[in-house]
Amino acid sequence: MRRDLIAAALAALLVAAAFLVPHLASADWRKSLYAATAPIFGSWLPHVGWGTVPAIVIAAVVALAGPRIAARLRWRGLLAVTWATSVAWTMALAMVDGWQRGFADRLTTRDEYLHEVPGVTDIPAMVRGFSGRILDFQPHSWTTHVSGHPPGALLVFVWLDRIGLHGGAWAGGLCVLVGTSATVAVLIALRRLSSERVARAAAPFLALAPAAIWIAVSADAFFAGVAAWAVALLSLAATMRARRGLVVGFSSGVLFGFSIYLNYGLVLLGVFALAVLIGARSWRPLVPAVIGAFAVAAAFTAAGFWWFDGYHLVVQRYYQGIASQRPFDYWGWANLAAVVCATGLAVPAALPRVLTWRALRAWEGLTLLVGSAVCCILAADLSALSKAETERIWLPFTIWLMAAPALLPLRHRRAWLAIQGLGALVLVHLILTNW
Repeated sequence: MRRDLIAAALAALLVAAAFLVPHLASADWRKSLYAATAPIFGSWLPHVGWGTVPAIVIAAVVALAGPRIAARLRWRGLLAVTWATSVAWTMALAMVDGWQRGFADRLTTRDEYLHEVPGVTDIPAMVRGFSGRILDFQPHSWTTHVSGHPPGALLVFVWLDRIGLHGGAWAGGLCVLVGTSATVAVLIALRRLSSERVARAAAPFLALAPAAIWIAVSADAFFAGVAAWAVALLSLAATMRARRGLVVGFSSGVLFGFSIYLNYGLVLLGVFALAVLIGARSWRPLVPAVIGAFAVAAAFTAAGFWWFDGYHLVVQRYYQGIASQRPFDYWGWANLAAVVCATGLAVPAALPRVLTWRALRAWEGLTLLVGSAVCCILAADLSALSKAETERIWLPFTIWLMAAPALLPLRHRRAWLAIQGLGALVLVHLILTNW
């Protein structure tokens, strides 16, 4: 317990420092952060909304009864309840900001994907010419978020519009449903690679993740869901019979492949793939997974988009904007404070229990998955291509950190869940987040 508290206290000090430093610095330096509530991207605005009471109730119920319910439900029931609770928690937090501001309008601003959807009248032509519109300061440059991602991200919302689901509410609903489904994917992977006991212990923490603030509503929540299911399917493929495993492994590869056409940074998912195969002690699904991933890459390449061209142009676009002014000497460590805000203090409290040399040598599944997330976050941070907004951008990695509290002592889990819920409630009621 003492070790848990020390780790949590150090994480809390990191967050406090990240919030405090901008207020002690000069006004010019503070402006260079381009985040009024650094390390969180948003603005200070204490407020309540009609989601306030439901959010408090959900947090209280999960904290008081979550561990007991997770231990008693049948497995499929646990998956359904965890997902439903995550959806309810996410929507309640969103409704603190109101239906329009907190949900329906989030993906409709001029920097977002839906702003470009009406202009896509020819999908093949859009994919072929995508790279030519990435750089800024030219006619018909893509908006900020579209230019910063491969064409798969925009395609998702174009396809949604094509089937008749127009507007921000439908797009937001898709992001919430797919993003929260990541909790189910994480539980499945934990059960396959670690144990059902560990998965059940993690379920309440996944359902009450503070990251839900940014799952509603950002496209990165959709990316997180797709990436999580790629990992989960690979864990299934590596631990099931050969013939079925080949099909599931191929499906996993398709999702891995599509992930890197949603977000360039998700190329780091290769770390998770390696961890799954090591944890399962099976390389059998590797070939079908690689075939599936290359099939997606071949399809985009044949359609006229070369991933490496897009990546190099995105790096140039990144430094055409405010990233060239945001100081890395602050964001290099404040990014990690933003991660703590998205995961809650229970995660750093549990990390010393999870990331042990003994568990790593034993190829323990929980350690491999959480360790993969830590490695991906550190790599993304050191790249200096994620200065600020990491509470949203790193959702595909932080969702796996939410499994770490499974190793916290049972008698303390209610307290840690209460801390998780309280932290999320404080953030969402004090800061009007941009995403």
